[in-house]
This record gives sequence, C-alpha cells and structure tokens, in this order.
Amino acid sequence: MTKTPEQLLDDASAWWTTEIIDIHPGKIAIRGYPIEELIGRVRFPDMIWLMLRGELPSREQGDLLEAALVPGVDHGPHAPSIAIARMAVTCGLPVNGAMASAINVLDDIHGGAGQQCMELYHEIDAEAGAGGDLVEAATAVIQRHQEAGDKIVPASAIAFTRSTREPHRCSSSSRRPKPRARSAGGSPRSDARSKKRSAL
Repeated sequence: MTKTPEQLLDDASAWWTTEIIDIHPGKIAIRGYPIEELIGRVRFPDMIWLMLRGELPSREQGDLLEAALVPGVDHGPHAPSIAIARMAVTCGLPVNGAMASAINVLDDIHGGAGQQCMELYHEIDAEAGAGGDLVEAATAVIQRHQEAGDKIVPASAIAFTRSTREPHRCSSSSRRPKPRARSAGGSPRSDARSKKRSAL
C-alpha cells in the first residue's frame, strides 16, 4: 500500500518525536516543563532525574543522586578509562575522541556494575521495608547471595583511601571542605616535592 505524502510526513514526524524533549520555534520543554521554568530553579542532578524518570525528584532523591555523582568525577590517572583518555590526547585526538575512548571501556568490570548495584540496593530496600533497619537488611541480603554461591557483590567501584579505619560520615551541614594550603605559585604536590628536594 502506497502511503500518501501526508502519511509519510506523519511517519517522519513520529520518528523524530520523543517524550523527553519537545522543541518548536520559541519553545523548549523537558518532560513537559518549559525550560525557562527549570533554569535557576532545579539543580543539575534534578535535571538528570527528570530526563531519566520523567518527574522531578524529591529533595532526598536529588541529594542521593548528587552524592553518587560527586565521588565518581575522577578516579585518578591509574584508572583504565582515564589512562586511555590521556593516551588518546597524547596521540593527537581531540576531546570528543578521548572521551569516546574512555567511555568504551566502562562496563561491569571497570566502572562498576552500576545496574547490578542498583538492583542490589533495591533488594536491600525491599528487605528492610518501611522503617526497617538497613544494616540488618543488607546483612541478610548479602548472606543470602553468599549462600546462593555468588562470589562477587556488585558495587559502584568508588575507591577511598583513608589514613584511618574510621567510617566516613556524611554531614548534612552546608559547610564546604577547606582547601589545602598552597604556596604562591605552586600546588600542594609541587610544594611537597620542593621540600623533598631541599632536604636532599
């Protein structure tokens, strides 16, 4: 059956239609929210949540997503994805090529088993129920996985290096971390190197 020009136009329009964003001359809407109503009113993690979930998060949900994004910003040059990006740049690739090279190695091994980790969190939350003890629920779920023969527990693969074995405690205060002292014209690392050289 041959389609009419109007039907072909409708098909083409439908192919380019998405529930995430609606763009027309003079109008941009994200999940039904006019973009001008979102600018200056929602945080970047809230925008990510809105695009993925179709609704704005609660304050607690947005804070949780932001907390997950902050420690994953950079794992240092020893991480495979970052090392590959650095190597790509030294070979003359522009930023987009270096980023693509890095993203290609992110999967269940390097970068963390993200989806499986979220599924585990969901299982723990369901185990605890409303008002339940998350520590007891996590212990029960991990024990169940171990008894089932699971040797690896999926995690977000965020590495922490601490000088003590005290658990890290998040604070709800709005205080910013104090910057490390640095001399005029040098980073903390270069200052330490200078002191080491002068001691030799």
